[in-house]
Amino acid sequence: MSYAASVVGGTGFTGGELLRLLEGHPEFDVVQATSRSQANKTIGSIHPNLRGTELRFSNPDDLESVDVLFACTPHGVSMERIDAFREVADTVVDLSADFRLPTEAQYDEWYDGHARPELLETAEYALPELNRENLPGAKLIASGGCNATAAILGLKPLFDAEILHGDERVVVDVKVGSSEGGAGGGAASSHPERSGVVRPYAPTGHRHEAEIEEYLGLSVSFTAHAVDMTRGAAATCHVYPEPPVSKSDLWKAYRGSYEEEPFVRLVAGGSGVYRYPEPKSVAASNFAEVGFELDPTNERIVVFSAIDNMMKGSAGQAVHAANIALGIDERAGLEFTGLHPVGAP
Repeated sequence: MSYAASVVGGTGFTGGELLRLLEGHPEFDVVQATSRSQANKTIGSIHPNLRGTELRFSNPDDLESVDVLFACTPHGVSMERIDAFREVADTVVDLSADFRLPTEAQYDEWYDGHARPELLETAEYALPELNRENLPGAKLIASGGCNATAAILGLKPLFDAEILHGDERVVVDVKVGSSEGGAGGGAASSHPERSGVVRPYAPTGHRHEAEIEEYLGLSVSFTAHAVDMTRGAAATCHVYPEPPVSKSDLWKAYRGSYEEEPFVRLVAGGSGVYRYPEPKSVAASNFAEVGFELDPTNERIVVFSAIDNMMKGSAGQAVHAANIALGIDERAGLEFTGLHPVGAP
């Protein structure tokens, strides 16, 4: 069965990744991609890797009826246009932050309020490793934030195994590539300013803390750094469990959570150059790498996780969730494993 799909806001980096995935997906037929500024231009004129695609951008005011609508709009747009989206699509997958949190109070605290708070409790968080059982048949799906996704995937097995209970001290440090700033990311994301840096840009109070707190029941000390790479997010989490655990306990926890997951690889101190998770190893793929190391001297667990921020942290996660919602094989369109060797991810 083929499902008609549209991408609203298709000119950004994530919109381009969605179009790339959907064009190669065996069950989706992309019938519309919208852009107010680039209406009537070809997809390939904006996304050169998609040259040869016959589809052109259309005006977002002229939405076509589809089975699935993917919204790649800036924060605040989807909540204002959600009725129009739902009028033309059976399933809406929003890649902004507009429906990631379940309460109006959280949007008042972490964002700038919410225009449609009555819809928040109807949305399903897209991350399948966390919320797979609630995705079949979902009509409003909210793709998770890339930094939150990396941290949640790294820490989740510790909660599943009851090594963490929610009141322990946890420090999360995330390094992110320039594509996280989007196609219009400004001076801080430009190559001359980004080259060679490891720059703290959210030392405290990052909005993705709200997702970690909501979906893991954990308060974390979170810091994000901008680094000299294009794609990727790498989270290093420092955890101090009580009581202390063994490395055998950790292997049991991580295998128990992820052994059957199609898009999570366990990478924990093996041989070779890539001994721990790295964004470079998963660039352009929907895979996440997760690993750990135990520091028995101070009873600390160091957890590592790496994703491509535009794939597992956004477009790939959205397609993965849509597959499950529609009853499609969840691997469909997402089995690309990445490249090696490759330049800056």
